[in-house]
Order: sequence, then C-alpha cells, then structure tokens
Amino acid sequence: MNIGGTGHMKSHRRTTARALLAVAAALVAATLAAYFWGGSNGGLVVMNQVHGHFVGMGWVTLVALVGGILLGARKTATRLALGLPVAILGVMVMSLATMLAMLAGGQEQTQSLTAPGRDDRRLVVEEGSAMIDPLWYVYVQQGSWPRERRWAVGYFNGDATDNELREAVWTAPDRIRLTTSGGVVHEVTVAPGGRPDQVVSAGW
Repeated sequence: MNIGGTGHMKSHRRTTARALLAVAAALVAATLAAYFWGGSNGGLVVMNQVHGHFVGMGWVTLVALVGGILLGARKTATRLALGLPVAILGVMVMSLATMLAMLAGGQEQTQSLTAPGRDDRRLVVEEGSAMIDPLWYVYVQQGSWPRERRWAVGYFNGDATDNELREAVWTAPDRIRLTTSGGVVHEVTVAPGGRPDQVVSAGW
C-alpha cells in the first residue's frame, strides 16, 4: 500500500480545494465591490466594468465553489449533501441571470467626447436595446483610471422615434446639450466634481 502517495494526493486535493474556494470568494468580493462602489451616481467606472461581466463571473464562481466542495469534503455523503444543492440552485440562478442578460442586450459605447479644456472629463454615450426598442444612455465620466467616476446625464428610449437621441455634445467645459429626434433640446450643467444638475429622461 502506497501510504505516502495517498497522503500526497489528499494534500494536493485539499490545496486545490482551498485555491478554488479562494477564487470563488474573490469573485464574490469583486461582485459586492462593484455593487457598492459602482453605479451611475458617482460610482467608479472600473467597478461598472466589473459589473458588466457579472454573468461570466457568476458561472466561474459556481464552478469554483462546487469544485472546491467536491475536492475539499472528505466523505462522499458530505460531497453530495453540500455540492449537489449548491450546483442545482446555482445553475438555476445563473441560467435565469443569463437569460435576463440576453434579453437586456447589454450596452455598447458608441461615443466618447472629451470636454473642451478638460482632459479629465468625458461625455460618453452607450447604446442598447429593450427587446426591439433602441436605448441610449448618456454619462459624464471624470477623473483618471482607476479613480474615474461616472454620473448619469440622460436616458432615451426610442420606442417613439421622437424620443431617440440625435445629438449629445459639449457646448462648454461644464455644459452639455442633448437633442432628441423630435427636436427637443436639453441643457445640462456639470458641477466641478462631475455631477450633472439633472438627469434627462425621454420615453422612460
């Protein structure tokens, strides 16, 4: 009987299990950080980027967690009692999250304009869709990576063509003009810290 080899294998399994659980914990921590420090109300842009990979991170977390349980638990009964419910519930939750993410369609940056005289301030437009309706999201981003922050400036839903975003431009270092296809013009002033004085909404 190769006792040394068996002991080495068990040690390797425990080490791998700890590594997988550490990966799962790190991904959960990153997701929570994105939730608390991201968002479009002065949140960190880097955290918003992390949030954009939520579904992929969720699947990796689930695989790492189940793998850690299966490798780390000593008894087969324990592996089944812990690993099976986690796997089943995790697959159900992540399948729903994946379906919702596919329906949402995501957002793609289509415009980035630096404010005149302000290299640290940008006007960003992202486009997405809700089923068949085109959507536009307008943000101000200020600062430099990794401390760049984001504020929402406007949301436009193209369900009615008059509410489509036709133009988003700077008219001054601290002033933005948003124009819809229907000809409605919105003027937004940006505070020194980057926060706009209002959030425009058309068709929402």
